Amino acid sequence: MNSQTPSGRLGGLLRAAREYPRRAPLTLAYVCLLLVSHAWIGHGMSADRAATLLDYLSTNLDNLQDHPMTALLGSVLFFDGPLTDVTSLEFVGTLITLGLGVCCFLAWAEHRWGKARAVAVFLGGHVAATLLTAVVTTVALQHGWYPAAVRQALDFGVSYGAQTVLAIGILALPRWGRLPWAVFVLGWPIGGAEWTGPLPDFTTVGHLIAAVLGFGLLAVPGFRRPRGRAARLSSAARGFGADRG
Repeated sequence: MNSQTPSGRLGGLLRAAREYPRRAPLTLAYVCLLLVSHAWIGHGMSADRAATLLDYLSTNLDNLQDHPMTALLGSVLFFDGPLTDVTSLEFVGTLITLGLGVCCFLAWAEHRWGKARAVAVFLGGHVAATLLTAVVTTVALQHGWYPAAVRQALDFGVSYGAQTVLAIGILALPRWGRLPWAVFVLGWPIGGAEWTGPLPDFTTVGHLIAAVLGFGLLAVPGFRRPRGRAARLSSAARGFGADRG
């Protein structure tokens, strides 16, 4: 049985931390940007100005009709959740979206497929999930399932893109862990959902749509293979293992 000692696991974590800037430089820069913007909103400007800015960048129906590109792109420059209130339920969301989604799985996607494809998955998931959620919200408003105030709701952050990356990141797991992971990715948004009718709140709908988009990408052959250099290294490793056998 091959079992790592605590010191061995610690050494592996330290090596991963040292290699992180080389393996995922764009993700690291994005995480730093998110931390800076979070500090700026929370401490660098007045509460009124911060609220006005976030309200303008929210991807609600009114903003998507008035200034869609600014709202779609500006909203992913911030994350919605605490960093220090570790006992709150909102902090769990921060750990899942910023910690797992961006810091871990977006970095994994960048290393596996390269910067361009990782950005396409993350940003594409954010944009597509936001727009599809807007369609669902519009239909729900027409049927009276959501209150009219949802048109101006505060809705910003990285969570839809992170959810897409979490879903496609199932490829990073061993086969035995993939079904539990899929259940987790689909289940965690539902755990905090609010219901005012036949549909959960629109942010839960958005997270579920983002997850479905990520799982749907698994059917694309190009996303099941690593990029050129990583694929060559993987093939070489398999060949080396076969020779040793």
